[in-house]
Amino acid sequence: MAVWELDDDLWFPNPRWGQDDGLVAIGGDLSVERLVLAYSNGFFPWYAYQMEREPHWYCPLDRYVIFPDEIHVSHSMRQLLRQRKYQVTVNEDFEGVIHGCSTAQGRNEEGGAWLGPDIIEAFTRLHHHGYAASVEVWGPSSPTSDHAALQPSRRLVGGLYGVTLRNAFFGESMFSLVPNASKIALIHLAKAMASIGGRFIDCQFETPLFKSMGGRHITYDDYMKTLRG
Repeated sequence: MAVWELDDDLWFPNPRWGQDDGLVAIGGDLSVERLVLAYSNGFFPWYAYQMEREPHWYCPLDRYVIFPDEIHVSHSMRQLLRQRKYQVTVNEDFEGVIHGCSTAQGRNEEGGAWLGPDIIEAFTRLHHHGYAASVEVWGPSSPTSDHAALQPSRRLVGGLYGVTLRNAFFGESMFSLVPNASKIALIHLAKAMASIGGRFIDCQFETPLFKSMGGRHITYDDYMKTLRG
């Protein structure tokens, strides 16, 4: 097992040569071309920007995904969705979502924070090239004046963003300022992908949230076969 040092050329080593935690390479840049190559082969950048100067590239051989037609929606979530309390949009405020993911619950103040200025800039650039997308969840703003009450506005209360390639969605981060907003975004994404034959939502790692919503483990070989199928 080894960790490879990337140079200015666009390449990635065989992920089977990497470490057990999925770390395979360090270095390179966050250009659109390198990011597209990375995600096309199951790699993603993940590093503590306050402590590390170069991107760290991970490609776990055990992948955790949600297949769109397997999304699990609990009874309580179905009730919440029927209330139509929140509005959901796609690609209406990518920058708002990625900044929300960076700062919600003080994430950017933590020592291991990874969603820093370089990642935000890189993925915003990726979005402008059509390779990254966001799902926004909007809730009503509290009126602060009689005029605001007559013309109610909305505020971004949650969402998610990720990379879109080969009819798959590679989730990067999500946030909620109100209960269940990120779940609403994920359900909307899964249903939208199911309607167009989307292959999978890459969750990168298992979490209790993803497990509760139908996520499961697949091998890297199955992951790549599905992605390229």
